[in-house]
Amino acid sequence: MGAWGSIVVGRPSPRRILGIFVSTATVLPYGAILGDQPQPSFIDLLEQLYRERSLMGYVAGQSIPLKADEVLIVCRGVAQLFTIQQDGSETLLGLAGPSMPMGLPLSIVDPYWATALTDVDVLALPFGEVEASPVLMMGVFRNLTLRLQQTEAWLALSGKRLVADRLRHFLMLLAKDFGQVEPQGIRIPLKLTHHQLATAVGTTRVTVTRLLKDFKEEGWMSLDRRHIILDTSIRSPAMHLLTGA
Repeated sequence: MGAWGSIVVGRPSPRRILGIFVSTATVLPYGAILGDQPQPSFIDLLEQLYRERSLMGYVAGQSIPLKADEVLIVCRGVAQLFTIQQDGSETLLGLAGPSMPMGLPLSIVDPYWATALTDVDVLALPFGEVEASPVLMMGVFRNLTLRLQQTEAWLALSGKRLVADRLRHFLMLLAKDFGQVEPQGIRIPLKLTHHQLATAVGTTRVTVTRLLKDFKEEGWMSLDRRHIILDTSIRSPAMHLLTGA
């Protein structure tokens, strides 16, 4: 735990790009290439208001405690939100990136858990403090809208009959929300397991493994250090879906 913007021991030294805390290896987010407006203003505002307040840091894979009276704002990294079914299996509910709020006050799902998908820094705000501040309420509302849009986009995948189409479009959604542009394509810097991908698109882990192999053979997807990279050449189906061409 450290003061806002301080270097967390044992992590890469963060720097600031567009108001978002990122590692020194960061490349330009794909959403910015498409012309989507980044959402740095809320983090900038929080930094001004809570400069002396400590951020809570979690390493990738670590559980993020959630409290009934507290909202967490992701300031760096990506957290995964999930629930546990009666058979013990996990169901991925969403991904919260920089500026996005998460917490028990924002969901009726039970159980509702969060873990760090990458190294994550969050700012904890008492829910009463958020309710009492029009400025905080506006910022939370705007970024909660992004979570709502993400949820609806994920739900819309269920209408696609073919599992291959659901998985293909899910990868495109991840690329639009979290992708980083590199010379070889768009890197999705999230180490999602085949099981997590399977729960997101309503299929089995074995099917996801087979389809990812098919996608690689088709030439528009590759893997590097467990990160999925989508080809952005003009003939790539990924590029057609991402741009709507």
